[in-house]
Amino acid sequence: MLSNKKTLIIGASENPERYANKAFHSLIRYGHTVVMLGNKAGEIEGEIIQTGTPKFEAIDTVTLYINPKNQEPYYDYILALKPKRIIFNPGTENPILTQLAEQNGIEATVACTLVLLSIGAY
Repeated sequence: MLSNKKTLIIGASENPERYANKAFHSLIRYGHTVVMLGNKAGEIEGEIIQTGTPKFEAIDTVTLYINPKNQEPYYDYILALKPKRIIFNPGTENPILTQLAEQNGIEATVACTLVLLSIGAY
């Protein structure tokens, strides 16, 4: 078993068709702790999707499922969480946030969370 990497999903959705929802299920299946942020409050399998900028502790990875324009209000919030890395899933690539992350010692990875999990590279 790989180590548990507490992951924040930004762009979480109750819709099972959304990749953020699929990522939640995959992360849980692989033994990771997951916290979620979404446009609207909700829940997936009893886990709460929060809104706004709640205080989370010890975030290892932030995985993004919102487009670059919608990421802007979260820049300071994400950096303040001091994650080890940010995963930019397909369609979320953002040169500005990538640069800010790297300036703050945060690894910025353009990848698919689902693929990383499936190949054991998460």
